[in-house]
Amino acid sequence: MTRSTKRLISAVVVLGLAAGGAFGWQRYRERSQIPEVQAERIERRNLVATVAASGKIEPETLVNISADTMGRVTDLAVEEGQRVEAGQFLMLIDPESAESAVEMGAAGLRAAQESLNTARVAIETAEANLELSERNEARARELSRDRVVSQEDLDRAESEVKVRRSELAARESEVRAQEQRLQQETANLRSARHVLSKVTIDAPMEGMITRLNIEQGETVVIGTMNNAGTVLMTIADLSVILSVLEVDETDILDVRLGQETTVQIDALPDVDFKGHVTKIGSSAIQAAGSGGATNDQRGTNFEVEVTIKEEIPGVRPDFSCTAEITTATRQEAVAVPIQALTVREDDQDEEREGVFVLRDGVVTFTPVEVGIAGERYFEVLSGLTEGDEVVTGPYSEVRELEEGDVVTIAEDDDDARVDES
Repeated sequence: MTRSTKRLISAVVVLGLAAGGAFGWQRYRERSQIPEVQAERIERRNLVATVAASGKIEPETLVNISADTMGRVTDLAVEEGQRVEAGQFLMLIDPESAESAVEMGAAGLRAAQESLNTARVAIETAEANLELSERNEARARELSRDRVVSQEDLDRAESEVKVRRSELAARESEVRAQEQRLQQETANLRSARHVLSKVTIDAPMEGMITRLNIEQGETVVIGTMNNAGTVLMTIADLSVILSVLEVDETDILDVRLGQETTVQIDALPDVDFKGHVTKIGSSAIQAAGSGGATNDQRGTNFEVEVTIKEEIPGVRPDFSCTAEITTATRQEAVAVPIQALTVREDDQDEEREGVFVLRDGVVTFTPVEVGIAGERYFEVLSGLTEGDEVVTGPYSEVRELEEGDVVTIAEDDDDARVDES
């Protein structure tokens, strides 16, 4: 081996040792570096637990108007957006056929009344004839005892009485039939008048025409509940407004009747409206056309109605809105930052929720029991006391911390000390 070759080998060995030493030193520095964490002292705070949801603005009272008879609209007296009073005329459906039916019914009723009157006169005649035949029969019996008339004349008189009685019974039966016909014609006329009354549509209540689906000259069909296409117009009473919300199933158990709610309407972004929960749905909202069970992959929501206490300027049905329902409040409660909570396994390998309490630069994992959740803090029920200092971040450090680790405190973030109200 030449001298130059030996020198080259020695240089390579030295470089390798130097690189290994540098790598080892770097690893040592990394392992021995003390983590820098953020910490916050436990204080008493005012906490507000809320449930957030979105939905639509709807009037408390809303009436969809449909036609009860088919025909062409001959007079439309309102426009969309117009305010109407209860009983105000809205529209007229061609009344010609209904008026003809009423005239026919009236004529039939008059004819039935005349027939009944004629039948009653016939009864009076039949009663008079029967009375006369009975007197003739009595006279014939007396004369027959005195042998003034023959037995044949007596039989003839008795037969006449029977005929007159049968005639009276027939006339009474005819009267009963005519009375039934009169009742039928009366019902027909009442029905025809009812149909005629349906061609005129009046406002059932005071409110605003929020939807108008018909034009004068168009033909309407009889409305049905499950066919939105038969709705002619919608009248809404905008004096009481609801926020109809969809609340997630994970939050619905926290919602109670009467809870205070803050509503924000997208069309009025700078104004908060106060309200309270007045109705909570007992069953989940079904997707349109699902008919019950559904394979819809969206979350399960429940309908909650919030009555808004204040007047909303320029309100319109179907405005989009968001709301925060206040489900619980705590005054001066011991509170821990939400980001301080983490999970570790105990001696029985069971996961426990807790925080790392900092004392003299060393962290100790302390299990805690929490109550309501505010926007940034949890209520502490047990495990911490006012004045304890807990590690709040960064998350990467909290995730790796272990019992007894030594840490240093980063500079305080003033925003982390702001009270939650």
